[in-house]
Amino acid sequence: MSAEGPPGSGRLPFPTLWLGLGGLIPFAGATIVALGGGPFSGLAVDALLAYGAVILSFLGAVHWGLALADPGDAAAARSRLTLGVLPSLIAWAALLAPIWIGFGILVAGFAATGVAEEAAHRLGRLGARYLWLRRGLTLAVVAMLSAVWVALLIS
Repeated sequence: MSAEGPPGSGRLPFPTLWLGLGGLIPFAGATIVALGGGPFSGLAVDALLAYGAVILSFLGAVHWGLALADPGDAAAARSRLTLGVLPSLIAWAALLAPIWIGFGILVAGFAATGVAEEAAHRLGRLGARYLWLRRGLTLAVVAMLSAVWVALLIS
């Protein structure tokens, strides 16, 4: 942890909010098309699963980067590196599973990453401003993935 506090405790770079919200556009678009039941709904379901896996992997990469930038004590480095790798493995499993299971794996993966980030914040390893952004984005992503997952389960 730096002298200024944990990463993400200070002012986040200006484009962080806009790029974070922009990252929701593919989720929202694919969800709308997938739930619409039109001729491209199957493609949208596949695209949503793939994009979800990519973004879940990206969330892990954030923590890998934090571990490399400021290794801190061994316990902090170990937990950051673990949080850096696990989302990618979860995302990979989601892509390998049957699609209706893959969506469940992604929902669980995003939720688990959120819980792990909350724990990292409580330990002083992740700042409140970053966590505030992640909470909103994770909630939106879990809601959209869950909507399509439920639709797949009842169809």
